[in-house]
Amino acid sequence: MTFTTDDAGVPAPSDHHSLSVGPNGPLLLQDHYLIQKMAHFNRERVPERVVHAKGGGAHGFLRITEDVSQFTKAKLFQKGAETPLFLRFSTVAGENGSADTARDPRGFALKFYTEDGNYDIVGNNTPVFFIRDPQKFSDFIHSQKRRADNHLHDHNMQWDFWTLQPESAHQVTFLMTDRGTPASWRHMHGFGSHTFLWYNAAGEKYWVKYHFKTDQGIQNFTAAEAQALTATDPDYHTRDLFEAIKRGEHPSWTVNVQIMPFEAAADYRFNPFDLTKVWPHSDYPEITIGQFVLNRNPANYFAEVEQSGFEPANLVPGIGASPDKMLQGRLFSYPDAHRYRIGPNYLQLPINQPRVPVHSYNFDGPMAYRNPQDPVYTPNTVGGPAADPSLYSGESYHVAGEVIRSAYTLHAEDDDHRQPRALWENVLSGTDRAHLVSNIVGHASAPEVTAEMKQRVVQYWNNVHKDLGQGVAQGLGLA
Repeated sequence: MTFTTDDAGVPAPSDHHSLSVGPNGPLLLQDHYLIQKMAHFNRERVPERVVHAKGGGAHGFLRITEDVSQFTKAKLFQKGAETPLFLRFSTVAGENGSADTARDPRGFALKFYTEDGNYDIVGNNTPVFFIRDPQKFSDFIHSQKRRADNHLHDHNMQWDFWTLQPESAHQVTFLMTDRGTPASWRHMHGFGSHTFLWYNAAGEKYWVKYHFKTDQGIQNFTAAEAQALTATDPDYHTRDLFEAIKRGEHPSWTVNVQIMPFEAAADYRFNPFDLTKVWPHSDYPEITIGQFVLNRNPANYFAEVEQSGFEPANLVPGIGASPDKMLQGRLFSYPDAHRYRIGPNYLQLPINQPRVPVHSYNFDGPMAYRNPQDPVYTPNTVGGPAADPSLYSGESYHVAGEVIRSAYTLHAEDDDHRQPRALWENVLSGTDRAHLVSNIVGHASAPEVTAEMKQRVVQYWNNVHKDLGQGVAQGLGLA
């Protein structure tokens, strides 16, 4: 057996688990192996994004219509607030130039230019993801990209990864329904996906999930319709959004949140920070707080879409991170990707620049054009800017535990198949189920998918629901 090592040849401590404070606590910067994997992964392509390379975007505004000050003091979420924003849509796995209508999750990245600086929500058009620990992220993306030998996409290696990671079942179920081929960016929901922390002016804390519901209604393509457009108009979604806004048909989304009391997370029936799970609306119903509208196209695609950089680490007062391990990994990975791809001063580019004055002690570097005056250090006695910790009063909370590489501590109802099973049984229509089966069968019937892998595919879906597994088995010609 060959053992995994890091790039210096040192034996790797784990292929599956990041180093955290206890099973449920935050990750540690001393996890060199995780940092090395993520940092190296961010530098694998020049100059396009490693993931979400193909996309489009538009400018707009967020308007808050309801009072949620009891949950957060973030200024952009106060009733009556109106905040300019930029939204970038994207596919995940395809390269720049790939087809918009390919079966793939869609990126749904929002940048709000608030009076407290930029706030970014970097989500998708699905509420869940394939994995729950960032240690697996680069490996997952590699399985969706191209082989080393023939430089081709390979469905066999995609199923190889998915079937070895049962936590992927919920997201793969979404992906294989017609939601994996939305008719347009205007006709799909968006989600923050992660759990975030909200805290109010009194320091009271809540956990929150974001839902962005399209006001245009959900519309999807069938697999055949999406496939046809890959040949006739590979830029279909990019064209659709631009032309709709140009015609004055400004798409909008209703902004909803789910709110969980801070203390409820500890003994909730499943781990509320697990990115492969949703919070049932029966436990925490969605609350409508406002709406955002896209009303202006970019004037220059490269300057405003290609050079845009979104980072979950941009958190304004009133909003904080949760112990979601995928979120914790992205706090580092996303800004690091921008420093490599766009440059260390990417936040000085107009599309990324905050709409408020910047008083930072970071300066110089390639392409710097903001030139701070003395003093260039802190603390100082000459009137330089100083931090105000009181702005973040309420963000802190207690964690303790052994420094360990571990999966999350299981809650009473934590398993990988309960929620995708509920999606099959309670959400999908008869037509949706039939399309799900046919889409899986079509994907797993690629010539490179081996007979042994097809058996694993059937078992993977049989674990979700016996009827689903049986349908896939029949479609693949297996017992």
